[in-house]
Amino acid sequence: MENREVRLQDVRRKLPEITGTWNPVTGCMHGCIYCWARRYAERLSKMEVEPYAEKGFQPAFIQDRLRKKFSKNSFIFVSDMGDLLGDWVPDEWIDKVLSKIKMLPHTHFLLLTKNPKRYLSISLPDNVVAGATIESNRDYPNLSNAPPQGERIEVMNKLNHVYKALVIEPILEFDIEEFTEIVKEISPSLVYVGYDNYGFKLPEPTLRKTLEFINNLSEFTDVRLGTIRKAFYEK
Repeated sequence: MENREVRLQDVRRKLPEITGTWNPVTGCMHGCIYCWARRYAERLSKMEVEPYAEKGFQPAFIQDRLRKKFSKNSFIFVSDMGDLLGDWVPDEWIDKVLSKIKMLPHTHFLLLTKNPKRYLSISLPDNVVAGATIESNRDYPNLSNAPPQGERIEVMNKLNHVYKALVIEPILEFDIEEFTEIVKEISPSLVYVGYDNYGFKLPEPTLRKTLEFINNLSEFTDVRLGTIRKAFYEK
C-alpha cells in the first residue's frame, strides 16, 4: 500500500491541467444521445471546415495533423472530437498516432475512450494517460451504443499502465459506495467529474450525492471538476 501511495503522489506531480487538444483522428460511432462533438461536427460541416465538410462525424484520419508540434511539459487531449480506440478505427491510424506520441516523451497525452478493451492489445508509451469514460456503475443501454459500463470497468481494472484516468462526465445516477470502490480499485491517477452541459435531461444524481462522491474520491486520487451544479431532477 505504501508503494502505491508513493506512485500516486509521483504521478500527480507530473500531470498538469489540459493545455490543448489534437485531432489526428475524428469521428465516432457510439451514438451517445448526449454527444456534444457530433453536434459541433455538424456545425463545422455547414461551415465547410475539413474533414467535417466531407466526412461529417464519420471516422476520418488527417495525416497532416501528425506534423503538429507540442511544447515540453504540456498535457494534450487526443481526439476530443472522436474516439481513437473505437472498434471502427484501423490499427494503422492508432499506430501512427502512438508513433508520434513516442517521439515526444516530455509531453503527456490523454487518450479517452468508451472502448477501453483496445488498450489491452496495444503498447502504450509511458507518456500516455489511458483514459476511459465511465459515467456510472450502472448501465444505461438506451443512452449509447458504446460498450456497457460493466465492461469498461472490468477492462480498466485489468489495465496495467502507470497513468490511468477516468472521466465521469456526464455523471449519471449511481450507487455511491459501489462506485467509490470501483474507482478505488481501478486506481486512476486522476478523475474528472462533471454534469451534462447541454440540457439533455439525463438521469442525474443530486448535487448533494455528487459532492459526497467527489469527497470520497478526493481521499485517494486527484479529482478535477467540470460543471458541478444542481441536477435537473433534484428534489
